Amino acid sequence: MTARMTSRRHAKTNENPAADHGRMQRPRGLRTRRAILRKAVNIASVEGLEGLTIGRLAAVLRISKSGLFAHFGSKEDLQCAVVDEAREIFVERVVRPAYQFQGLQRLRALCENWLAYGEQGVFPGGCFFSAASLEFDDRPGRVREEIVGLMRKWLGSLEQAARDAQSAGEIMKAADASQLAFEIQAIAMGANWSSRLFRDASIFRSARGAILRRIEQVTEATPTR
Repeated sequence: MTARMTSRRHAKTNENPAADHGRMQRPRGLRTRRAILRKAVNIASVEGLEGLTIGRLAAVLRISKSGLFAHFGSKEDLQCAVVDEAREIFVERVVRPAYQFQGLQRLRALCENWLAYGEQGVFPGGCFFSAASLEFDDRPGRVREEIVGLMRKWLGSLEQAARDAQSAGEIMKAADASQLAFEIQAIAMGANWSSRLFRDASIFRSARGAILRRIEQVTEATPTR
């Protein structure tokens, strides 16, 4: 997931202005939709996206189903909107702050931001995308496609930061940037799994150490004088 992803929601509107004309004219409606999605993201992070239905959300929010259908035409539309909302939160907390840096600093910042996001419980059910990836790994459809695309972009962000660090002479040329990104993500997802299943709050400290050691293994040594 990259910082450019933040413009995606607006780009969709611009591609079809007629379709969203009503929403653009009603800021209050947009705020209501955003508040609904924030609640829906929290529910889905704990109960899963598949368990998130129009009826379930309407009951939690104490509003009518017809009121929700005005914002989301189907369960799948709701699920996709929730994934997009979770992406916005992830970009805001993890990706965007790291883009003030370059190369190795950006790679370390992406890792640190992700671990802090998991450790601080941004979502009550842990990392939204770790859970959603496992839930939809074998389920075909739009929701899976959304999740797959976003996870590929996230891995791409890690890999690109590593490649930029290689270009800057900060990471060894022989290092496999794609493999490094995979290992970092595997450690991070393992930390999320352990923190949720075993209620192990200390696991993020262990994951942080493991990731930093792995990065140091491929970091070019600074010549001593």
